[in-house]
Amino acid sequence: MKTPPQTITQKIIAKHCQKKYVEEDEFVLAKVDLALSNDVTTPLAIKQFYQIFEGTNKEPKLFDKNKVVIVLDHFVPNKDIPSAQQNKFITEFVKKFKIKHFYSGGDAGIEHALLPEKGLIKPADLIIGADSHTCTYGALGAFSTGVGSTDLSVVWATGKIWLKVPKTIKIIYYGKLNKNVFGKDLILATIAKIGVDGANYKTIELSGEVVKKLSIYSRFTMTNMAIECGAKNGIIEPDETTYRYLKEVQGSKFKTQNILGLKSDKDAKYLETIEIDCSKIYPQVALPHLPSNSINVKDLNKKIYIDQVVIGSCTNGWYEDLYLAAKVLKGKKVNPNVRCLIFPATPKIYYQALKTGLIEIFIKAGCIINPPTCGPCLGGHLGILAEGEKAVATTNRNFIGRMGHTKSEVYLTNPVVAAYSAVRGYISCE
Repeated sequence: MKTPPQTITQKIIAKHCQKKYVEEDEFVLAKVDLALSNDVTTPLAIKQFYQIFEGTNKEPKLFDKNKVVIVLDHFVPNKDIPSAQQNKFITEFVKKFKIKHFYSGGDAGIEHALLPEKGLIKPADLIIGADSHTCTYGALGAFSTGVGSTDLSVVWATGKIWLKVPKTIKIIYYGKLNKNVFGKDLILATIAKIGVDGANYKTIELSGEVVKKLSIYSRFTMTNMAIECGAKNGIIEPDETTYRYLKEVQGSKFKTQNILGLKSDKDAKYLETIEIDCSKIYPQVALPHLPSNSINVKDLNKKIYIDQVVIGSCTNGWYEDLYLAAKVLKGKKVNPNVRCLIFPATPKIYYQALKTGLIEIFIKAGCIINPPTCGPCLGGHLGILAEGEKAVATTNRNFIGRMGHTKSEVYLTNPVVAAYSAVRGYISCE
């Protein structure tokens, strides 16, 4: 019997259930290739993991110590005694179970940039992470999604995850990109179009001529924010751009893995197909307090003066993002009323920015250079907002209190808009 047509997401899930086909909304138990957590979500997962084995007369055992990844990136360097205690707790667990992929201190970076950079992500992988932005890895053609710490502990113990196969919304991007429009602007405009709950527990499959021309880093930005419209995962079919990136980061370990053959069937079933004309999209700003409140910066009806700019995060902390910001800031000065914080996503990106002179540009412009950390994105540290303060950020969320005080405001933009805003002292795209 002929296998019914499937989307790329269905194919990946079916493969991990050892099936030829899975139905939309079918509940499945799928094998996991990689299980990720960070310093915020790992402690609870550890406690739940031990509870699984209580009363079983079995010693606690990970399904595969080489498929567990733990990254300390949210409250590092340790911001206070509780964060120091929890990182110590995690480190002791890592040593006990001899976990190979543990990244802390100078070896750590923001997890969703670090894992691809380390060559740990492959097309057709099924990746589970105790962090909502685990959906980032869909840029490389993987099925990746976030779960809670309890679900993660079960994955640690069994190597499997219970899933409902999501329906897929196909989004086709066409037309010519306007000046200073990147993946961040496309995804913000998309979220504005469909809403923060427009893809609840759905796959958003990002496609079209524009996506094919985007850099891998703009693609990472787009899939990173899939969760911001409620999606279970975002995914892009692997192509030559994917191939080149994987070959670069994996080096001698690189295998073609039939990358270019991993795609949705032509007659695959979609819940909906949305076409977006990119020629109508200009540099975006998402107004408080939702990513869906996104409009063209040029359509702002007044000057919005700001107190802080954050350039970095798992969304826009790639070298390409720093380069774009540095082009704007070169030879200029940050407005004296603004704090401009730079967060390279990984030590490797930081070092590359140092070698190529970007760090010097930032320092001369009056920016504050920070270590690779999630820091202010979640209101953690290294850039908390006071009551009434406004920030422009290249991060992914601008919820109430997201970056500090509940009466502060966060405006989401791309790195170019963020850099211009840092110089002007108000939100600007030129």
